[in-house]
Amino acid sequence: MLFGYSLRWVVAILVSVVLAFVLASIPLPEWANDWRPAWVSMVIFYWCLAMPERVGVLSAWSIGILLDAMHGSLLGQHALGLAFVAYIALLYHQRIRVFPLVQQSLIVGSVTFIYLGWVLLIYNLLGSRGYPTSFLFGACSSALLWPWMFILLRDFRRQMTPS
Repeated sequence: MLFGYSLRWVVAILVSVVLAFVLASIPLPEWANDWRPAWVSMVIFYWCLAMPERVGVLSAWSIGILLDAMHGSLLGQHALGLAFVAYIALLYHQRIRVFPLVQQSLIVGSVTFIYLGWVLLIYNLLGSRGYPTSFLFGACSSALLWPWMFILLRDFRRQMTPS
């Protein structure tokens, strides 16, 4: 029984990351591509806030490598950005967790803006794909969706990991 409970948090994290990958790969209309939220970044941010002792920079780096492979981008590009997201979340997790969801949204939007700015910089420097700066609008949609994402993941975590 004890082993079942200890494994449930792993399943909860894996399910949420897989769903974030699915949401990140769903095709959107051309006008909505710039507004695509950074689903994987938000999931990593949440788990670093909720379980900082279990999800960290190395987890984010590993997930970022998978995201690089999914997008066919430079290996390590998303990994470094997601490691930054995890680092900020871990560094300030005790402060951020007590903030109201509106303030958390501003933090998530800011961190996502830096993450997407990094991805945009690498894409444009390599010249493989040219993205306009409107690519950064995803930070706004991520900030707007954060309260719902937080509530959904919190309820999912509570169902999967009883205390």
